Amino acid sequence: MITVTRLNGKPIVVNAELIRSVEENPDTTITLINGDHIIVQESMAQVVDRAVEYGRSLRKMLPPD
Repeated sequence: MITVTRLNGKPIVVNAELIRSVEENPDTTITLINGDHIIVQESMAQVVDRAVEYGRSLRKMLPPD
């Protein structure tokens, strides 16, 4: 899960595994796999960085091979 900020300043937690795409034109729009759209204050790069970090944190929880 990643925390982002709606345009009205309220934080929202998004399941990063459900993100289909992130666009910046000029507002950053997150599109989920179910078709929902969330417009956020963060830049596209920030959203991507948070999603990547979330994935890394999940892999750290895996037991060693």
